[in-house]
Amino acid sequence: MAGLRRKLVQELKLKGIDSASVLDALGAVPRQLFFPKDFTHFAYRDAAFPIGEGQTISQPYTVGFQTQLLGLKAGDKVLEIGTGSGYQAAVLSALGAKVHSIELIRSLLVQAAQVLNKLDRDMILYHGDGSQGLAEFAPYDGIIVTAGAPEIPVAYINQLKVGGRLVIPVGGEKNAQKMMRITKLSDNQTKTEVFGDFKFVPLVGKSGWKES
Repeated sequence: MAGLRRKLVQELKLKGIDSASVLDALGAVPRQLFFPKDFTHFAYRDAAFPIGEGQTISQPYTVGFQTQLLGLKAGDKVLEIGTGSGYQAAVLSALGAKVHSIELIRSLLVQAAQVLNKLDRDMILYHGDGSQGLAEFAPYDGIIVTAGAPEIPVAYINQLKVGGRLVIPVGGEKNAQKMMRITKLSDNQTKTEVFGDFKFVPLVGKSGWKES
C-alpha cells in the first residue's frame, strides 16, 4: 500500500497541492485503515467513498486542499467540525497539530476512534453539535469544517485566535458550496477569500441545515 500512497501523493501534487508538509502528511497516513476490509482497493483513488449514515470519507484532493488553506504549523491547535471517518483528523495530526474533532453521529465517532487509536495520534474526539464549534477549548489556531454550511456560523469566528483561519465550504444549497477561508485579523475584523466549487454532505445542527 505504501507504493499506492506515494503514487496518490504525486497525483495530488500534479493537481495543485504544493505544500510539502501537507503532501508529507498525506503520505504518512495509511488511508486504507479507514475503509472496510472488502473495499481497501478503493483507498488510493482520488475519490470520495461512502462510510455509512449518509456520510463519506472525503476525496484526498479535497483533504489536501482544505489542509493547505489552513496553513498550520506543528503545535497549532485545530478544531475539526465533522470527524466522519477520522481520515482528515489523522492528516492534521500528521502535520503535528493538536487536534480536537467533533462529530454529530455517534456511530461514526466510535468507528473513527477505533482506527485513530491504532495510529496513536495526538487528538481528542467529541460527540456533539459541531455547528456550534467547541467553545470549551477555544481559541483555536485553525478551524476546518468538513460539511457544507448554509452560512458561516458566528461561533466559529468567535472561537478563532486573532490570526487564526477558518476553512469552510458554504452555499445556499445542501450539495453545492464555495470553499472559503476566513482569517481573523482582529477581534472585530476578518478577511474572506473564496476558492472554487465543492460538494460536501450538509452540516447539520443548530447553526447548520436542519435535519429532514
